[in-house]
Amino acid sequence: MKATAKAHPIQGLVKYHGMRDHEKRYPYHDSISVCTAPSHTKTTVEFDASLDGDVYVVDGEELSGHGADRVANVVSRVRELADADHAADPVRLESENSFPSNVGLGSSSSGFAAAAMALVAAADLDLSLPEISTVARRGSSSAARAVTGGFSDLHMGLNDHDCRSERIESSLEDDVRIVAGLVPAYKETEQAHREAADSHMFDARMAHVQDQLVEMRDALREGDFDRTFETAEHDSLSLAATTMTGPAGWVYWQPDTLEVFNAVRRLRNEEDVPVYFSTDTGASVYVNTTAEYVDRVENVVADCGVETMAWEVGGPAEVLPESEALF
Repeated sequence: MKATAKAHPIQGLVKYHGMRDHEKRYPYHDSISVCTAPSHTKTTVEFDASLDGDVYVVDGEELSGHGADRVANVVSRVRELADADHAADPVRLESENSFPSNVGLGSSSSGFAAAAMALVAAADLDLSLPEISTVARRGSSSAARAVTGGFSDLHMGLNDHDCRSERIESSLEDDVRIVAGLVPAYKETEQAHREAADSHMFDARMAHVQDQLVEMRDALREGDFDRTFETAEHDSLSLAATTMTGPAGWVYWQPDTLEVFNAVRRLRNEEDVPVYFSTDTGASVYVNTTAEYVDRVENVVADCGVETMAWEVGGPAEVLPESEALF
């Protein structure tokens, strides 16, 4: 059986860093994000008895090694849950991104969310979005939040009942705009997660992040733009301090990254524009503002010499009609 799904990538607002269990991808603490649209990943899967084995293709390139292993973790979990006989057949999975990958814009989140959504549908499983988020999490913890969409909260835990994503309803969804400033520097997130606890800043982050989570949830429910994205900006700096002080000394930011930071602060301090920067593990910058100011903000970010994309808040992952299949 064949199915196609689409999911939007996430911008981390209070970001997770490090995992208690690297196979099941249980994070050390809760995390909150917002989906960005219309950027998306579209994925088609088909269980096909005529295939010699599972095949995974992303943006025209067949995966191997660690990339294929991460997809296989999601496929294996679907097979464990499925009763349908055809779910045991080899699977063909093809995926396409509408935005650049491996530059800090959340491609793994939308990729594994779309894969989980399509696999669950093709395997005839009847699961809720939070339940599907536990399947997507086997590929990437951030993908759990891409399944539920909008502003979402992935709860920590050591089982699928506890460690799943839930949507946070917020009046901010309609007004928030995200200007992505693309700084194309390849980044490696997996190794940074594996060595997270080796940073001397990790315990400090673990203590601090609980206040960040409480602040973020309350700000979102109150519809407080400034408090929401000021918290996200501060969390980005906290995360960078932790990654930079790990054994590998990861420094993701580039000169263009810092130039965007400074431009955002000038807009906020000198022109009173509601605007805040945020980064995940990468050099690209999310610049968060409102619909009223998005054109002004995008022009200023573009003047920093980087490519820009203006996005809105994206919804949950969804199954698409057959006519939109990739094969």
